[in-house]
Amino acid sequence: QVQLVESGGGLVQPGGSLKLSCAASEFTVSSATVNWYRQAPGKGRELVANINSDGSSTSYANSVKGRFTISRDNAKDTVYLQMNSLKPEDTAVYYCNAYLSWGQGTQVTVSS
Repeated sequence: QVQLVESGGGLVQPGGSLKLSCAASEFTVSSATVNWYRQAPGKGRELVANINSDGSSTSYANSVKGRFTISRDNAKDTVYLQMNSLKPEDTAVYYCNAYLSWGQGTQVTVSS
């Protein structure tokens, strides 16, 4: 089973930026659509963005469209989520998902 590890979360002020990484190990995800989800306290898990296997197709939740960019480097078996113009409502644990595997999540907190 593929192992996914997210990194890059942290505390940032409103309007700031963070870049999350999702690194795969054990098995490659180069042939998989990879999804980024987030879960805020007391809320359900929300699909934020996804990217197809060769990176030619991406999609975004309306709440992040124009601010977040998903990309991938198949040579490194890593998927990224560039988050700009962050808002307090972006505060959540961010998870990546591919096939049936999930990472452990990385906390993003947007606060002044």
